[in-house]
Amino acid sequence: MYYKSQEHPIFPHPLQADEEGIIALSENITKEDIKTAYSFGLFPWYSEFPVFWWNTNPRCVLYPKDLKVSKSMRPYFNQNKYRVTFNHDFHSVIHQCKNINRAGQEGSWLNEDLIRIFGSLHEDGIVQSVEVWEEGLLVGGLYGLLLGKIFFGESMFASRPNASKFGFISLVKKLEAEGIVLIDCQQETSHLKSLGATTINKFVFWNAIKKNLFEILKS
Repeated sequence: MYYKSQEHPIFPHPLQADEEGIIALSENITKEDIKTAYSFGLFPWYSEFPVFWWNTNPRCVLYPKDLKVSKSMRPYFNQNKYRVTFNHDFHSVIHQCKNINRAGQEGSWLNEDLIRIFGSLHEDGIVQSVEVWEEGLLVGGLYGLLLGKIFFGESMFASRPNASKFGFISLVKKLEAEGIVLIDCQQETSHLKSLGATTINKFVFWNAIKKNLFEILKS
């Protein structure tokens, strides 16, 4: 396994990840690590140090044109059940994502280091958030990194029925209108599949990442 030291802050080629999807480990994590890693389709996933960096295969993604809005969700939009904002309250969203209870998980992978780094990247306009409101109360949301023409989804939460779906659908429609070509969902779930997400192998994903690197360089 590749050890990424502070003296050599370079990641291996994304296709060199092992069968589990692990590509490297490091003893610390920085803002520049996050920007570089996501640009190449990598992401951190760990509960305590060392940091494990991943390029999972297959990869769960959503092409915006393939978004599915189920019949059960349509009344939520027709009746304006919730109100959606963008980049209005990132800090509340990420803390809700950290604190919400998730089935089969103990605790959260979101620690204070990541919250601080993502917060700084939010100030830079790279990390973006979606907030879902009901009568002035934050009831759902999600956040991720927008790099080039790919949105790298990170985490979502909901405290009301379908609030995270409402926010996700609203975000996908906005991103499609802005010319975003791919949404990286990382791990496949039934929740994401119901919205039109699919899985692609590491070679297809890498081809998308390579094309996107040119978009990042242009921006």
